[in-house]
Amino acid sequence: MFVKTGDKVRVISGKDKGKEGTVTKALPKTDQVVVEGVHIIKKHQKPSAGQQGGIVEKAAPIHVSNVALLDPETNEPTKVGVKVEDGKRVRYAKKSGNVIDK
Repeated sequence: MFVKTGDKVRVISGKDKGKEGTVTKALPKTDQVVVEGVHIIKKHQKPSAGQQGGIVEKAAPIHVSNVALLDPETNEPTKVGVKVEDGKRVRYAKKSGNVIDK
């Protein structure tokens, strides 16, 4: 996947189009990511030993194709490329050519 936990992304399609947030969880098996403040759902939760019951709002996963990584320098959506530097595989922004992984 081209996004990792902690990356800043912008939603490019769906009901939350245009919103930005940080990836809090990446789910590579299903090609989905959980983005902070995006795709908020209401979950009806039963009370358990340590928790109170009620309606809880939480961020649900969205498909990785619906988000675009933000270039750290220009803060614009960009595609991601991969190249090898010093024997390590690093991601870079295709628009600016800047390395994303430090």
